[in-house]
Parts: sequence; C-alpha cells; structure tokens
Amino acid sequence: MADANTVRRIARLAEVADGDRVVEIGAGLGSLTLALLETGASVTAIEIDRHLAPVLRSVVEPAGAKVVEADALTLDWSELLGGADATGWVLVANLPYNVATPLVADLLDAVPGIQRMLVMVQREVAERLAADPGAEAYGAVSVKVAYWATARLAGRVPPTVFIPQPKVESALVSIARRPTPAVDPAQVSPERLFAVVRAGFAHRRKMLRRSLAGVVPPEAFEAAGVRPEARAEELDVVAWGRLAAYAAG
Repeated sequence: MADANTVRRIARLAEVADGDRVVEIGAGLGSLTLALLETGASVTAIEIDRHLAPVLRSVVEPAGAKVVEADALTLDWSELLGGADATGWVLVANLPYNVATPLVADLLDAVPGIQRMLVMVQREVAERLAADPGAEAYGAVSVKVAYWATARLAGRVPPTVFIPQPKVESALVSIARRPTPAVDPAQVSPERLFAVVRAGFAHRRKMLRRSLAGVVPPEAFEAAGVRPEARAEELDVVAWGRLAAYAAG
C-alpha cells in the first residue's frame, strides 16, 4: 500500500475530474479509490482477491464507488463499461509485473472505451511501454502501444513510499489512445502488422533481412523504404506498417 502523498499524486496525474468515469484495477484497501472519488469522478473498483473485496466494499461503497470482484484479464469489459459503444473511460491501476504488459496490450487491442490510462508498474515495464525507437527498452510491446496510443513516463515511485517496502522501483506511465491507429488498418491489418513486428523482435540483434527471412520478401525492404541491414529497434511503428503492408502483398 502506498502512502497518502503518493496516492494523491497518482489521482492528480490521472487528470480526472468531476463527472469522469474511472475504472481502477487492483483497488486493494481503497486508498486510491477514495482519492479518485474526491475528484468528483465516478469510480468502478476491480479487486481479484476475494478476501479483500468485502473490506474494500465497506470502505469505498459508502463513498459512492462500485466494487467488482473479478480478474481484469478475464473480465467482460464491454459489459462492465456499458456496451461496445461505450467511450470516455479512464483506467487507473497499480499492476503487478506478471500481468502489466498483457493487460495493457489487451485493453488497447480490444477495449476502445478506455481512452486514457495511468498505470503504475515496475520501472522496467514502464520503460518498455513508453520507449521510443532506438532506446534499449524499445521492443514489440512499445510498437503495440505506439500503434494505438501515445505514452510517456509520468514519474517514478521509489520503494520507500510503500508499506511493506518492495525490492523494485515503480514508475507511472500515462497512455492516451489515438483517435485513429498510427497505421491505417486499410494499409495493413493490425494482426498482420504485429505478426511481422513479433518476428522482427524475436531476434532483435539480427539484421531485419535475416530475422524476417521467410516473413518478408527481400524486395519488400526497398519498396517500404527500410534498410534490410536495420535492426528491429530502429523502426518506428509507421515504418513497421510500411514493411508489413508490402510483406502482406
């Protein structure tokens, strides 16, 4: 559990206000939930722990929050947010290391109703989510995030603000969904694009003409304006889109 100053800081960085709809994952004992409610936002708090959920309800439901006992990875998000056409939701979460990357990726892929996220994750995960091309942390998940959204590191959270104190440093990542994907789906489907990206990063130290052998024909590199000697971490999402589009053709 984070201290009171950190909780208020997270609520402030989430940039929620009166009337906003917020879904919080991993609400725990409700300290962040209460801070979010103080902004005037309506909050739906998700908690997987069946022992914690009743305690959470007793703390935050009298203040106006809705508590849902569920696993965020298997939740019916459409039903939770009010249907497939729901929009304008903000997600705030303190995500464990083992679920952070798949959950953020799944929400970007399949839950367009969530327009913004502020997630607290292990620092190394945060750096991957927000990395730019050429950065050491840049990888397939960085391309995935860049396809759907813009992301930035919003701040670091030292272990000393938690009780008990963890052995790792955390960081906050702010993610804002783009109005449209960075690569036109009419140019290449996201499924095809990400298949090529995953293949490229599977051997990230190899030149792309080697790591993508059998996936991208040799002539596609020149047509896409991508050097076959380039490494995966050098390409931004738009360049990956061009390459995948020629490969698909």
